[in-house]
Amino acid sequence: MDRETRTFAERYYRGLRDRVPGGGGGVPTPSGVTFIETPDAFSYADFVKGFLLPNLPCVFSSAFTEGWGSRRRWVTPEGKPDFEYLQQKYGDAVVPVANCGVREYNSNPKEHMPFRDYISYWKDYIQGGYSSPRGCLYLKDWHLCRDSLVGDLEDIFTLPVYFSSDWLNEFWDVLNVDDYRFVYAGPRGTWSPFHADIFRSFSWSVNICGKKKWWFFPPGQEEALRDCHGNLPYDVTSTELLDSHLYPKTQHNSLPVEVIQEPGEMVFVPSGWHHQVYNLDDTISINHNWINGCNLPNMWHFLQQELQAVQHEVGEWKGSMPDWHHHCQVIMKSCTGINFEEFYHFLKVIAEKRLLVLGQGLKGNSVDSRSLGLGLQQAAFDIGRLADVLASVVVNTDFQRVDTSAFSPQPKELLQQLEDAVTAAEAL
Repeated sequence: MDRETRTFAERYYRGLRDRVPGGGGGVPTPSGVTFIETPDAFSYADFVKGFLLPNLPCVFSSAFTEGWGSRRRWVTPEGKPDFEYLQQKYGDAVVPVANCGVREYNSNPKEHMPFRDYISYWKDYIQGGYSSPRGCLYLKDWHLCRDSLVGDLEDIFTLPVYFSSDWLNEFWDVLNVDDYRFVYAGPRGTWSPFHADIFRSFSWSVNICGKKKWWFFPPGQEEALRDCHGNLPYDVTSTELLDSHLYPKTQHNSLPVEVIQEPGEMVFVPSGWHHQVYNLDDTISINHNWINGCNLPNMWHFLQQELQAVQHEVGEWKGSMPDWHHHCQVIMKSCTGINFEEFYHFLKVIAEKRLLVLGQGLKGNSVDSRSLGLGLQQAAFDIGRLADVLASVVVNTDFQRVDTSAFSPQPKELLQQLEDAVTAAEAL
């Protein structure tokens, strides 16, 4: 990030400061989602100003990924998955596989199997005319990056600079227990049900081979798809949505934004945009979820909503359950994957890294921050966004009920460090 882009972004957020963060974003123009043709003509600043800040989707051409090793090695000359290479390279890996034909709440049940067994199923599925008594199985959420050596990853893909400010995976890499980098692979007809991405993260998705159809719904538009019980649909193409008694608001719903993603193309999924995705061909994709200063307020707003939902569900025991507020946090973490305590730890880890970068820069030391995918101006911008959100966290009444006695630094102390750094960074 350069100084001009940082100034532009900070002014943008100052204009939003009095608004409630909820994953907002304008609706794309009637001409559709922007398609970006040439890497040389599209800068990081262009992406920040045109898509990241306004929270709008876009599609990058295959030129952005033409150098990726996976596009050469994982794919046959005919553009199909190279089953022989994939089985030889990854056959012993144990992968999660979902059954697209079985609904479990608003997702699909998963099993784990060796990748070579899934390849065998996939080939049989194709030979059977894209049908199998085992159902329509989709390899989803395979943590290939987590389970691979760094050198091997460099031969699979190169992280696009547009998505390099990735706090979510930076945080999990520090903990060294998980990540939000995935491989998806499956035959024609596999699909992902209607959803918004975890923690209201951004995501990006590259088709290594195959073609996908995306249906995007801008933030707020999903409300018209709720049924009479307040639940969102599992499948937005279901004829159930035509039942006005079960879905009384669907007549007020706008048509989704439709995108056809071709081989090699890269889709940017904005924060809070619900979507549903179909594989139109035998398809392999690499996908990352990511959070940074631009959608951090959306994550915080989402977590507050999640806690409120838990509190509503167990509200009748508030007077009789000891440590009711603590139990709500425990339930929230089991359902959402994170609670307020871990959210503070997330903020702290990123804040301390940015404060270190900024401190080195202010002292005139050279800042080698390539491993974080950021520079001094990016660090300064991040610190401002962290300060804004942490200021909201420390005054939140539910966070004030969290036992922070073992936190180091204490939340208000970290906030003061961030606010002092914001002041110091004005001179940059």
